[in-house]
Amino acid sequence: YKVDAGVDFLTTQMFFDNDMLYSFLYRLQSTGIHVPVLAGIMPITNANQVSRMVDLSNAYIPRKLLAICDRFRDSPEAMMQAGIAYATDQIIDLVSNGVRGIHIYTMNKPEIAGAIIKNVDSIIKAINN
Repeated sequence: YKVDAGVDFLTTQMFFDNDMLYSFLYRLQSTGIHVPVLAGIMPITNANQVSRMVDLSNAYIPRKLLAICDRFRDSPEAMMQAGIAYATDQIIDLVSNGVRGIHIYTMNKPEIAGAIIKNVDSIIKAINN
């Protein structure tokens, strides 16, 4: 409906399993929708966020991310670092598979966005050349 109304691009809600995005993109293309899609990445930097994210968006949480949250729940610094690493890994996989746009949901935490950008800056430069 949004494309029929004239939008130039779409932004997904947050997701934690890239295969879900790839399936969504395939379904879009098979119905003739070809606008750019920005992938919505939400770094989980606090284990308590997981239950909130599931409640708000019904997002599927992969076993790998659940294990990270379980392991680092009691260490805020480690949880933040692991959450940034997980989001970075998602982004690397997405751009390696041709996704051209990423939207990072950082919940007003610019240091998280900055850390992710630092992790992928050379990768982004390489795909833009």
